[in-house]
Amino acid sequence: MSYKAGFVGLVGRPNAGKSTLVNYLIGEKVGIVTRKPQTTRQKVLGVYTDEKMQAVFVDAPGKVQADSGLNLFLKQELETVISDSDVLLLVVSVDEKSPEKIDDMIEMVVASKKPWVALINKVDMSQYRHRVQIIKDKLSALNVPVFTGSAKKVDRFKDPLFEALNERLPETKAPLFDKEIYTTQNMREYASEIIREKCFLSLHQEIPYGLAVKIIKFVENEGPTVKIFAEILLNKENHRPMVVGSGGTSLRRIGTASRKELEKVLGRKVFLDLHVRVKKGWVSDERTMMELGYVAQ
Repeated sequence: MSYKAGFVGLVGRPNAGKSTLVNYLIGEKVGIVTRKPQTTRQKVLGVYTDEKMQAVFVDAPGKVQADSGLNLFLKQELETVISDSDVLLLVVSVDEKSPEKIDDMIEMVVASKKPWVALINKVDMSQYRHRVQIIKDKLSALNVPVFTGSAKKVDRFKDPLFEALNERLPETKAPLFDKEIYTTQNMREYASEIIREKCFLSLHQEIPYGLAVKIIKFVENEGPTVKIFAEILLNKENHRPMVVGSGGTSLRRIGTASRKELEKVLGRKVFLDLHVRVKKGWVSDERTMMELGYVAQ
């Protein structure tokens, strides 16, 4: 029996549940998950391997319209994922308010001429169940496999989904990555994403999307404690009080939550030094975006 391996690009609207899906499919956390749309900024690679196949999931940012700055980077990341993937997995959420935007995503996937499958996500949201069959009929008319379910309950559709992906992935002599690997992110990148996730989860008011996390120093070979020095970079001065909080309470909450998760992942004690810095207009500053890794390859 030939082995199958390749890249599976996750495509969908912001907040469709792509990051949650890939985390549960792989069984490990490889992408940040919040209820806020557009939290995925860079391509995240999660790797699923079994005896028949290896699917390298590429969780791309949701589709945005932009001609410059950070949003242009997000748009380019999505385009790169589509062009570089062997198979596309379209994730459609039943709570998407605009049918036209669903149609737009479908048209983009079809135009790529790549093999693809579709998942209708969040079907456990009872107030939107009437939409499931409408979306399913629309997708089924395109003669592609359509799965329904909730990203957090992947056991209900995981096996048939992987079978459909296996049928569409190219044949290879061996897996693309070592069988023990579940993500291609390094720990420095992972730490940055964890801290950014905790910022989004902690800030319940208007979320400053001009927020990024920069790891200044990551020291893991000087004793039993991993030392991480990081800064939360903001685009506007009036976002600082929101992130810092009264007497620093919000920043401490973000730091504590980040440290606990990093300790769980690393299996070691973590010292986290976290500061806030404002750099006005960084979202359109090419040099800063390059430093943060927000430049399309």
